Amino acid sequence: MKSACFVIVAFAGLAAAAGAAPAGDIAEEVALAMNDATAPATSEKDEIRQKATSLLAEYEKELARLDTAAALASWEASATGAQEAFDESAATALALRTFHSDPERYRRILALLKHKDDLDPTDARALEVARLDFEGNQLPPDLLKAMVELSTEITKTFNTHRSALGGKRVTDNDLLERMAGETDGGQRKAIWEAMKQVGGAVGPKLVELAKLRNEAARKLGYRNYWDMMVCLQEQDPARLLAIFAELEKVTDEPFRKMKRSLDAELAPRFGIEPADMMPWHYDNPFFQSPPPSDKVDLDEFYKNKKKEDIVELARAFYAGIGLPIEDIIARSDLYEREGKDQHAFSTNIDREGDVRTLLNIKPTAEWMDTMLHEAGHAVYDKYIDPSLPFNLREPAHTFTTEGIAMFFGALAKNPGWIVEFAGTDADRVKKLAKAIREQRRREQLLFARWTLVMLHFEKALYDNPDQDLNKLWWDYAERYQLLKRPPGRDEPDWASKTHFTVAPVYYHNYQLGELFAAQLRAAMARQLGHEGPAETFKVSDRKDVGQFLKEKVFAPGALVPWPEFVRRVTGEPLGAACFADEVQPPR
Repeated sequence: MKSACFVIVAFAGLAAAAGAAPAGDIAEEVALAMNDATAPATSEKDEIRQKATSLLAEYEKELARLDTAAALASWEASATGAQEAFDESAATALALRTFHSDPERYRRILALLKHKDDLDPTDARALEVARLDFEGNQLPPDLLKAMVELSTEITKTFNTHRSALGGKRVTDNDLLERMAGETDGGQRKAIWEAMKQVGGAVGPKLVELAKLRNEAARKLGYRNYWDMMVCLQEQDPARLLAIFAELEKVTDEPFRKMKRSLDAELAPRFGIEPADMMPWHYDNPFFQSPPPSDKVDLDEFYKNKKKEDIVELARAFYAGIGLPIEDIIARSDLYEREGKDQHAFSTNIDREGDVRTLLNIKPTAEWMDTMLHEAGHAVYDKYIDPSLPFNLREPAHTFTTEGIAMFFGALAKNPGWIVEFAGTDADRVKKLAKAIREQRRREQLLFARWTLVMLHFEKALYDNPDQDLNKLWWDYAERYQLLKRPPGRDEPDWASKTHFTVAPVYYHNYQLGELFAAQLRAAMARQLGHEGPAETFKVSDRKDVGQFLKEKVFAPGALVPWPEFVRRVTGEPLGAACFADEVQPPR
């Protein structure tokens, strides 16, 4: 997905954050950039500012051309599945990375950053963001080319793969629908295994790609690719692990209690004891979201609608808060088609207003959530200040746009929103309100524990790609999700998760987004005069909500580092306290 919570110090340098310095001349340049204390005279300051302005004008113009070409090519590949489109996507992605591999331009950026305090603050930030892009691409062209081509090959397999079940080719949506209605354990297991088939096709290639990525990271002086990618996201690896350790701690007891209740609720459907629940009994193939509860099936609010109605509900909602999305919808690709990517994403094609989404909408609660979610990414991109330098016309951080998307997506499962937009009888929703809120709490807890699996497994993948990854995957699923390991299973189930390829070392940002969303709900409710729990804050038909988001969240783009951005928006550093409050059992 392109678009694209915790307290850490602002990123002060890749070498410091990674615990290792880049090798060779690059290391010397970084050291000079960080330690040169010579103060230039006034005339020299003017000259330095002019050089920065000139370099940025040159850089931003070429970046805009290459980035737009890559975004368009990626869109075409995802929308069509055509080989020539994937070839073009690989070529444009490589061109963008090659552009950022230019060592001379990189050294010029570092030289200017020696005098960061003498530059215009916007120029200094644009140079710092550019430095991060160049840092990760100071690699031999043949290695860059190999990584891009292998990643593109794996992505194509994901996009065009159709599983086999009962001798027929079926889509992911088909499998999920069959799973939801199936009560026979043997049939559910077969469906679950079908959803994992793509892992067998891409697993060995993903291990090969991980080794290539590690080779690239080590050439830049990092321990491995995981450490490098975390640092290039202006995050500290040690602090990231610490915040997830805190998340594990604060969710452990609520999750255990919730899962016991969930297993007791689900087991009678399948004629088994709660202790005999297996991974295929939970509907979602990764146990990252909850099955329908026995008290409420959220799909009941959407199943009698047409797929086009899901789009219309989102359109009406966003219009009501002053964030219209008609233009985004007009450019988007919304429904299933053979060869098309089966997932969903939002993309900012040119950072000039061409924002669009790709979805495969069906009339379900999950796709209502996804429609609102992707539109959340899209409005964030749409309302970033267009006067900012091109490379600052992005969200403050990947987790802040994920947080906004999750903030909006969650409304699909909010009692008040369901009455107002899904048109469900108010008395019916009032009767089910407690169960709806409990289902939302389950969703938050399940996703938090699932992201613990993803974070630790992906780190371990790059720590040692040659270890028994199939076993390790289930070790983590047992520890964090309390899932039972399927007896005798030795398949690359982990590899069926597309994010390891298309969004490497990214998944932790989804959970950071959940933490940011919880904190944003609390801050917005407080600042806009709401009384009561933050989760009951009414968002719809409030232009002040849209205005708050446009001014405080969207417009600044990446103008300031994310820790400062979060403090400005919410009044406090990013942390887990608000999320922990939201997932506690009702009192």
